[in-house]
Amino acid sequence: MESPLEKRYRMCINTIYLLFIRLDLSVIGIFNFEGRGFVVSVRKIGVIVGLLFLSSTVAFSVGASLIQEFVDGNSNQTSLTIGVLLQIYCGIAIAGIGILMYPILKPYNKRLALGYVSSRVLEFAVITISGIYLLSQLKVVPSYDLLIYVFTGAGGLILSYLLYVSKLIPRLLSVIGIIGYLLLLIGVLAGVFGNLDLNTGLGLLFLIPGGLFEILLPIWLFIKGFKMTASAVTV
Repeated sequence: MESPLEKRYRMCINTIYLLFIRLDLSVIGIFNFEGRGFVVSVRKIGVIVGLLFLSSTVAFSVGASLIQEFVDGNSNQTSLTIGVLLQIYCGIAIAGIGILMYPILKPYNKRLALGYVSSRVLEFAVITISGIYLLSQLKVVPSYDLLIYVFTGAGGLILSYLLYVSKLIPRLLSVIGIIGYLLLLIGVLAGVFGNLDLNTGLGLLFLIPGGLFEILLPIWLFIKGFKMTASAVTV
């Protein structure tokens, strides 16, 4: 019997599939329907996940810089709106990564796979709510960066661990992710106690390994994809 989280996940997949039909995008071949469920190409999941990783990283970085300009005194609300929209796109991409990765990760640890999806969806919710608050109140949510980094670190750690045990990608690459996201969470803890600013100086060192993983992983997925015997998975 499906758990409530699994039912919500299946509803998300159904919604995405129906959206593809409505927009006539099913020709890209990500989803095919069979009687037992939606059959998803593993190779194409890898490419889409890689694109989402890269685009979300760029969108978040540019969006954060535009928001920081507003905080520093730039009163241009058009730039602020663009910055918020870019971060919301980042949230959508992150949630998409979680949903697409679930059928890949599920055979190795069902609970952690669901935990990964949940962390990504929650991260999207926090980014979106914070963005709406910023546009309506013209104030940044207190400790916004640290809050986002908590979800990024936790979700990234789950993903890296599952990729390590499953050997879906080279283990060295997974280790870089594990180290990177552990450092990020340590940096967040230091930031909470006021001992470190993750966005400047020494604090940036806590972001580099995780950022490196989020660049190397997409490159690997574009070139090699996930190492799976099956060419497709059913969701």
